[in-house]
Amino acid sequence: MNAAKKVTSLVISLVLLLLMIPTLAFAADDERVIVYAQVPSDWADPCIWAWSDDGTNAFAAWPGGAMEADENNPGWYYCWIPATAGNVIINANEGAVQTTDQKLEAKNAWLTITDAETVEISYDAKTTGEIPEYVETFAVHAKVDASWEDVRIWAWLDPDGKNAFEAWPGEAMTADENGWYTANVPVWVNSVIINANAGEVQTEDLTIDAAEVWITVAADGTAEFTYNDPDAPVAEDITVSVQAPADWAEPHLWAWSAPDGTNAFSAWPGEALQDAGNGWLTLTVPGWINSIIVNGNEGTVQTADLSVDVGKDVWIVVTDADNATVSYEEPAAAPAPESQTTSEPAAAEEAPAESGMSPVVLIVAAVAVVVVVAGVIVVKKKKS
Repeated sequence: MNAAKKVTSLVISLVLLLLMIPTLAFAADDERVIVYAQVPSDWADPCIWAWSDDGTNAFAAWPGGAMEADENNPGWYYCWIPATAGNVIINANEGAVQTTDQKLEAKNAWLTITDAETVEISYDAKTTGEIPEYVETFAVHAKVDASWEDVRIWAWLDPDGKNAFEAWPGEAMTADENGWYTANVPVWVNSVIINANAGEVQTEDLTIDAAEVWITVAADGTAEFTYNDPDAPVAEDITVSVQAPADWAEPHLWAWSAPDGTNAFSAWPGEALQDAGNGWLTLTVPGWINSIIVNGNEGTVQTADLSVDVGKDVWIVVTDADNATVSYEEPAAAPAPESQTTSEPAAAEEAPAESGMSPVVLIVAAVAVVVVVAGVIVVKKKKS
């Protein structure tokens, strides 16, 4: 390969890499900002849901990251998020109450929440003292016997003996509606003990990897753990078949599980549909999804949220953005949707002149639609 070809190959590789960047999930070393929230007194265990403009989520599932109480500033809670995840929702009471979508700049922010509709954002500190240091963490989940009360976690680095918490019995774990208790520990931790009843009952020392882990504890303290969520929906993959309008370029599928918000794909607009012949586009997706959006033109046109049955192959015929039919058997001789492009090119070319908008203005308007649509999509798939 001569020098010119090598340079050309390198340039192409770099371009492809840049095109891939918006679809990548947040990395551990991404720049972080701290978000503080002061919530109403009846908002318990506040959490933050955060996402970027391209639809990449900061957390795996709703209601998002647990916010930690600031001991030096009563009533204030905080959580670190990626700096580019500038769209946030503060929620509490296991996601039952929440703010409207808030747009943040890429810097530390303080949110004073009067109620779900009233949020004041400040980039000047509303708390006193130094901002807590960011420490990368991972989640530890534990399910214990009913006789175990005030469940806590003790965590440390073995054999150094460095402790994650100041004193035994450690940090209180937060209960969820499925019977699991959860706490976050620093990524340098490799040993944990789950305990309860003021430390009177406990597991043995458990050596774990620095990855989200689920620990099941018996009444006598014996424990087993796994790095796969035991309660995750188990279903065989399904096939989604779609007929999309002819003027929807590169149709994609976005799919998730509502209301928990678990996504089948890492970032909007999802996965490209593949041509299966006979006018159908298909894609294999996890069987646990129950919600779908068909979109095209790089996500700038889309259907509404489409609810589907779990574990069933599904056929979707999209007429336009406002009209789509869902069935669980292949429609008999279903005609492919017609293109919405007019058959009279001359009339279509006259449209810009009638609107009074120059071609440049039209391009800017199109970009604005992309941003708005991306934001709405995230809200739809996460808040329902």
